[in-house]
Amino acid sequence: MNKDNSCCAPQRTEKTSINDRSTGKTSSANIEKAELTGGPFRLGSNYELAYPQDGEEFTTEVFLSPFLIDKYSITNQKFMTFVDATGYVTEAEEIGWSFVFGGLLPDDFEDTRGVQGAPWWRQVFGANWKSPEGPQSTIEGKLNHPVVQISWNDAVSYANWCGGRLPTEAEWEYAAAAGSSETIFPWGNQLTPDGEHLMNVWQGSFPDKNLEDDGWYGTAPVGSYPPNKFDLYEMTGNTWEWCQDWFTNKREPRLENPIGPPTGTNKVIKGGSYLCHESYCNRYRPAARSSTTPTSAMGHLGFRLAYDCE
Repeated sequence: MNKDNSCCAPQRTEKTSINDRSTGKTSSANIEKAELTGGPFRLGSNYELAYPQDGEEFTTEVFLSPFLIDKYSITNQKFMTFVDATGYVTEAEEIGWSFVFGGLLPDDFEDTRGVQGAPWWRQVFGANWKSPEGPQSTIEGKLNHPVVQISWNDAVSYANWCGGRLPTEAEWEYAAAAGSSETIFPWGNQLTPDGEHLMNVWQGSFPDKNLEDDGWYGTAPVGSYPPNKFDLYEMTGNTWEWCQDWFTNKREPRLENPIGPPTGTNKVIKGGSYLCHESYCNRYRPAARSSTTPTSAMGHLGFRLAYDCE
């Protein structure tokens, strides 16, 4: 198991040749979308606690064409509809194991292998989207939670079935920041303005004590927190989300509709998750970024879709 970026996104190093693994059927699901006008936008941040090693610093202003994006992360219910219609099998199911946060495992859970440098990530056999913490777990009662344990390849297969696509990093960041890079968070510069929790992240001492002041230990149902000015929910916190782009920490985006480098080893993920904490990973911001391999799946990584305007 690769330890790079392991605090945010442990990586599966097994290789597969899978890209679009769907059956080619189309969905008739009516997914709620927001139509965004696009326009000029400056990627990145000059936040003093940002991560320049991630390539997070401000870049040249770019221009984005209009596009649509899901208001919510794809839920267990929606992914179940896809699986029921197509018989799709995720990569975590095929490979037989995935990454689970140790704090979500029962006290009597069998010994598991941890990620070097991030022992709270455990290799759990039988963990997949239907059993996100292993075979003893279920999504029963969590159909309105974001689906997790989804690889980039799985997300692309779902997108092809729906007639959508993964958002580019530039589109995702523009959407999360509601078109403005002037503030740290989608709502302003305070993590908890007037003491109000506006996203699902870790409170307390990571990784041993989560005070759950925001109401959740793991994932929260979609729509649990107020939307941003573009009427989009949980763009930060709750779960990381896959983007279309290959990752580079030396971003040189083209000025119009940047799509990242043509090749790479890791895909961009954005938004942070319920495991992010200011003491070790304050990447729960629109400008922040991380990455992992396209075959990786874990218990805090999901996705939402973008769509071209007709």
